[in-house]
Amino acid sequence: MHTEMPSQAADPAQIQKKKPGIVAYIAFALAVAFFSGLLITNKWWGIFDYTVLLGDFGSVVAKVTDKGGEISTVMSNFRGKGGSGAIDGFMFALALVPTIMLATAMIAVFEYYGALNAAERLLNPVLRPVLGLPGCCSLSIIASLQSTDAGAVLTRTLKESGDITERETLIFAAFQMTAGAAIGNFLSSGVVFFSLRGADGSLVVPTTIGTCLGIILLGKVLSANLTRLVFIREDKKAQS
Repeated sequence: MHTEMPSQAADPAQIQKKKPGIVAYIAFALAVAFFSGLLITNKWWGIFDYTVLLGDFGSVVAKVTDKGGEISTVMSNFRGKGGSGAIDGFMFALALVPTIMLATAMIAVFEYYGALNAAERLLNPVLRPVLGLPGCCSLSIIASLQSTDAGAVLTRTLKESGDITERETLIFAAFQMTAGAAIGNFLSSGVVFFSLRGADGSLVVPTTIGTCLGIILLGKVLSANLTRLVFIREDKKAQS
C-alpha cells in the first residue's frame, strides 16, 4: 500500500523574505503617502492620509459665564479643562486608543501586501550605514516624523515580529525621541515664526524652513548614532 508523505508547511519567514513583486512596491508607496502627511488636504483624496482619516474629538463646554444676563461659553477638547492626576491621565490615554488602533490596522494591511519587505529591499543599503537599522524601519521613520504615536506603534510591531533586534529598537527609540513628530509639530506650530516681520517690513527670522528641518533631522540622526557608539564601545569592552 502506497502512502504519501505529508508535505511540509512553508516557513512563514521564508515567505516573508521572498523577493517583493510589483504589488509590494505599490503597497510601500501607498504606505509612505499614507503616513507621511503628503495627502493632508480638504479635498476628497485627504481620506487616504493617516491624520485626516484619524480625525479629532469634538469640543465640549469648559466654562460658562454670565455677564449681565449675557451667557458666554468657553470650549475645550473632550478632556475638558483643569483635569489632573490619574483621571486626567486616563482621559489622555483614552485619546490614544483610536490612534494606536488605526495605525496598527493599517500597517497590518500594508504588511499583508508586502510593503515592509519592499521597504527592506529598497532602503536597507541606505539605513544600515546611516542609522544602523534595516530597511523595514523606513515606514516607522516616516510615520514618526508625522506622528509620535503612529511611529511608536509601527516600531513595536517590528520588534514583536522579530524584524528588528533589541539593540536596533533602542537605536530607533533614540532617533524617534529626539524631536518627536518633527515635521508634523514644526509645520503646524513652528512655521509661524518665519512670517514675523520687523518695523521696516523685513523678515525677523534669518533662516529658512528647510534649514531648520535639516538641523532637526541631523540631530535625530546624531542621537541614533551616539546610541550606536555606546553599543560599539560595550562590544569592544566585552571582547577585551
